[in-house]
Amino acid sequence: MRFFCILLMHKVESSPMHTTQLDLRGMSRDSLLACCAAAGVKPVHAEHLTAAIFRRGHSDIATIPEIPHRLRDHLLAHTFIQSPTIAADQQSTDGTRKLLLKMGDGKAVETVLIPAEGRLTQCVSTQVGCAMGCRFCLTATAGLNRHLTAGEMVAEVMVGQQISDHRVRNLVLMGMGEPLHNYAAVAEFVRIASDPKGMAFSPNRITLSTSGIVPKIYAMAEDQLPCNLAVSLNATSDAVRDQIMPINRKYPLAELMRAVRDYIAARGNKRVLIEYVLLAGVNDSLDDAKRLAALMDGVGCTVNLLPFNPYPGSRFARPDEADVEAFHTILADQRIVVVVRRSRGRDISAACGQLIE
Repeated sequence: MRFFCILLMHKVESSPMHTTQLDLRGMSRDSLLACCAAAGVKPVHAEHLTAAIFRRGHSDIATIPEIPHRLRDHLLAHTFIQSPTIAADQQSTDGTRKLLLKMGDGKAVETVLIPAEGRLTQCVSTQVGCAMGCRFCLTATAGLNRHLTAGEMVAEVMVGQQISDHRVRNLVLMGMGEPLHNYAAVAEFVRIASDPKGMAFSPNRITLSTSGIVPKIYAMAEDQLPCNLAVSLNATSDAVRDQIMPINRKYPLAELMRAVRDYIAARGNKRVLIEYVLLAGVNDSLDDAKRLAALMDGVGCTVNLLPFNPYPGSRFARPDEADVEAFHTILADQRIVVVVRRSRGRDISAACGQLIE
């Protein structure tokens, strides 16, 4: 949903609010068990908390049912529940809905709800802004303000669920930010989201997209992070990728593709999604298609082709439909699993690469 963009290795602050308290929406079941122990109550109450917070969406500690007063008092003293406010709500002609959510410190992020055949996909932001600097991404123009916490990401989903007619079934970490630049919080969010006694999302319905921070791809494999991996590739040569995705200068194509192969092997041949943004006259030639087919040969990836979504001030253009179809045909003829993804919400700047606070 968004395009990743130069890794700046400076310290980035997380939310400064509630610095002496813990966000219940960012706590795993183990953390909730520890909370119950600290309050001197039975572990079974952690199950009640998990259900209330993650399945029923309680946002007021004082009204959480089925917990003893001792635990409630402890929670009120030592925890809070992240509850962002909706600062803006836009609806696209295709049914896509974009929310601007203001966090406790006043910082804002966008999240997108995408309906399809009775189910709902939510595009989740992981940072306020982005540090990757991808040349074709609107989010990148704002730079990075701060990381989001796991609790703030959970809160995004809770808000999306509360205002929707259908249950959110799929999560795509493709909103504002680079998920692997905020690895610890994102990993905690994924674990909370996939906990069958918590938010209960199937790991197969959670997809994390990265611009290619190679060491963190290996961390995902080692940690067996319960989600799918998508890699925003967008070029078939280092010369082009260096220009449009500065992170390539740190982790060039050969190193990135080796990490993808190693990830697939470590995860039992689990398929990886390759995202390829088609930029007219930059990376959409027939030679690019042939090189991409060669890169994909025998790797075990699915390719998503995404025609560029223009935004004011961008120097890139969307390719013609005929060029997109020709690119697709070359990949398909080489037996590459390839799909042209039709962006949703373009009329409200909610499509891939168009999110900005």
